[in-house]
This record gives sequence, C-alpha cells and structure tokens, in this order.
Amino acid sequence: MRRFIRGSHKYVSLAVSIQLLLWTISGLFFAFNKIQDVRGEHVMTRGVFDVNISDFAVDVAKAKSIRVVSRLKTPILILQAANGTQYLDQTGMPLAQMSSDEAKAVITSQTRLQALQVETVTEVETGDEFRGRPLPLYRVISEDLDGTRFNVYVNPFSGEITAVRSTRWRIWDFMWGLHIMDWQERDNIDNLPMKLFSILALISAISGIWLFFATWKTHQRS
Repeated sequence: MRRFIRGSHKYVSLAVSIQLLLWTISGLFFAFNKIQDVRGEHVMTRGVFDVNISDFAVDVAKAKSIRVVSRLKTPILILQAANGTQYLDQTGMPLAQMSSDEAKAVITSQTRLQALQVETVTEVETGDEFRGRPLPLYRVISEDLDGTRFNVYVNPFSGEITAVRSTRWRIWDFMWGLHIMDWQERDNIDNLPMKLFSILALISAISGIWLFFATWKTHQRS
C-alpha cells in the first residue's frame, strides 16, 4: 500500500508541480504589474462635462437604460431598448458612424497617444483583444512618446474608448490563461482542467503528509 501511494505521489506531484510553477510565475507577473497600466489607464485623459437630460428632445419612456456621453465634446444619448441600442443627438436623430479622421480625433482628445492608423473591426477574430465588446469597432493603432504601440478600440457611434491594448496587456492575458487554465477564452475559471489539477494538488498534499508521518514512524521504531 505504501509503495503504491509513494509511486502515485511521485507522478502526481510532478504533474502538479509543473502547474504550480506556472501558477507561481503568472502570480509574480501579476504582483509586479499594476492592472491600471495593463488596461492602459495611464494613457487616458478623460475629462468631465455637464449636460442635462432635459436638453434632449427624445422620448425615453420605453428605454431600459439611458446614458449621456460626449462624442468629441458633443453630448449624445445612448438608449438601450427592446429593439437594440440607439445613438441619438440632442434632436433625437440617429447618429451616423464616425469617420476615420474623427476616430483619430478621439485618440487626440481622450489619450496621450498619437493615432497612426484606423482599421474597422466587424467580425470576432481568433485571439481578439476586444473580448465581449459589441461590434463594429474602430481599431486605432497609436503610439506614445516612447514609441510604444497601443491598439485603442473606439465605438464608432458613441466615440467611447472601449479598450486599450498593448504588449503588456497581451502578456497579462497569456499569463491569466495559464493561471486559470483556460487557454482559449481566458475568462472561464470554472473549467475542467482547473478542477482536475486542484483535486490532484489536494491528493498530492494529503499523500505527501501521509508519507511523511508514515516514514517518520518507521524511523522512530528503528
């Protein structure tokens, strides 16, 4: 029995140790990188603006939610209703999609970055960086004064910056996938590998403690 437990403990511990090493490496990366910098908050320069909902000639009675945001310093209304999301100006007219130049202007007005190129994203991509954001989006390739590249994702109707992505974020995202053992979606902590290795880690710990005391008792008798 002891030989079986010792042999099983050896191989289970090897598998668990590899994952523990990945957990430790990713944990160290998280500890030494501020999440605010990972999310690009340090390059944002968002301000505040005053507006009154009564300034809008819009019937909002049937709206599920209402938001007022600034689209290039112009207040607009975002209504979430049963038939979808509406982007309206102060007269209640639907807003057209922003141009590429306007998307660059958003970067100038809301960040410390210089906009270089604008791409339109209309489909979910493999390994996408804008995970969960509604499409379409503008991807504005930008850089800071040090030449560090950022992908800034802009809602083309509201002018809101929905995500800021950099190499640091991509490393964080990769490390997070290793940490929670969800290597594709990277947002599901309730996955089978995570459960399996947690159970194996528990078995390894219990068997290791049992072997320690079993060996200690044998040495005591000898």
